[in-house]
Amino acid sequence: MGRPIVRLKDVADKTGFSVNTVSLALRGSPRIPEDTAMRIRDAARALNYMPNQVAKSLVSRETKTIGLVLTDITNPALTQAAQSIELALAELGYSTLFATSNNDLEEEKRVIAMFQSRQVDGMLIYPRSHRELDHIRQLRRANYPVVLLVADPDAGVDAVSIDERRGAYRAVRHLIDIGHKRIGIIDSANLLGNHEKREGYDAALHEANIAVDPQLSADPQGHSVIRGYWAMDKLMRLSQRPSAVFAANDSLAIGALRWTQKNGLRVPEDVAIVGFDNIEFAEHAATPLTSVNYEIRLVTDLAVARLIELIGTEGALPEPSVTLIDPELIVRESTHRRS
Repeated sequence: MGRPIVRLKDVADKTGFSVNTVSLALRGSPRIPEDTAMRIRDAARALNYMPNQVAKSLVSRETKTIGLVLTDITNPALTQAAQSIELALAELGYSTLFATSNNDLEEEKRVIAMFQSRQVDGMLIYPRSHRELDHIRQLRRANYPVVLLVADPDAGVDAVSIDERRGAYRAVRHLIDIGHKRIGIIDSANLLGNHEKREGYDAALHEANIAVDPQLSADPQGHSVIRGYWAMDKLMRLSQRPSAVFAANDSLAIGALRWTQKNGLRVPEDVAIVGFDNIEFAEHAATPLTSVNYEIRLVTDLAVARLIELIGTEGALPEPSVTLIDPELIVRESTHRRS
């Protein structure tokens, strides 16, 4: 058997005050004199009294919890985003429940349904696919507060995200501007329908009148360092190697960098490398990596603010709002101008 539950009545019996007086004191009501409130709080601590959050949520219709759905907990950028979201919500009096879809659409649907059953007040979601969003649009149509943290501008759901097209365009444009024409790309997102980074890559090449060569595209079939290593191996075995490589995240870029170290190539003299997300490891890699900055704090603060706004809306939710943040390219030693 578990420990007996301490009720407000138990605190009232111990102090001699009414249940209503005890309740007001524990909620910090100014109607209760400070000396009385102090006696009641001391008694509550001695009895190990804990407020009944379930009962409170039935009255207020709020559980003060938010569901956060991640695609991959091992992704350093998402881990940092989760921490930022948890801290921001805690300041507002909310708890965060975490779940991971592991890039599986059915698992994403399952964890969203689980959060609904837990009656969370709203959800923040990194969707597996930026275009397979019908199950999330259904939530929005049902007046349920939900904000995406990556999305297509036409998602039809509230979203706050880095403009991934613009970020990839800037990365590749930088490589072109320093003299590269044969630029490889390591990106596994296309099969998921997440085309933004690839579209930014293509746009920069087209603008510079450089033909897109399908051979210069490597699907790492994952997002980890080792996947980046083997994708780089594929690119560098071509008879006409790329002189530069754009990787869709920094873990892939670090894997590509590791391949060059194992195979005796110099970065950036023999091949330049650019990543995406600007995680801490990018700056402290053996050759510090140029990377597109994922402004985690800005994204998460804006997303949390929008979600709280939706939760506080009386009646029908407002029209969905999509905010795309124009990212900065952080240039480091892994790229430099070609002679």
